[in-house]
Amino acid sequence: MRKAIGAIIAATVVLGASLSPAVARDHHHDDTGRAIAGGVAAGVVGGLVGGALADPGPRYIDPPPPRPRCWYEDRDVQNSYDNGYHVETVRVCN
Repeated sequence: MRKAIGAIIAATVVLGASLSPAVARDHHHDDTGRAIAGGVAAGVVGGLVGGALADPGPRYIDPPPPRPRCWYEDRDVQNSYDNGYHVETVRVCN
């Protein structure tokens, strides 16, 4: 992007320098068209430079956290009725 902006600015300078002798030679004519063209060119170049300066650049976005690793295990669980134990399949996650 910076190379493109540099090229546009250089082209504007060269174009302005080439129009200077024509303006000096043609001083008795109405220069309204040149003034409008110069304003449009300045607006375009200013917009490009301003947009390049306002661009924050690439942003890093944190990846989502990894999902917990889960599995099923058979575990002995105490029975609340007779204080005995029985086996239940339980989901266990990290």
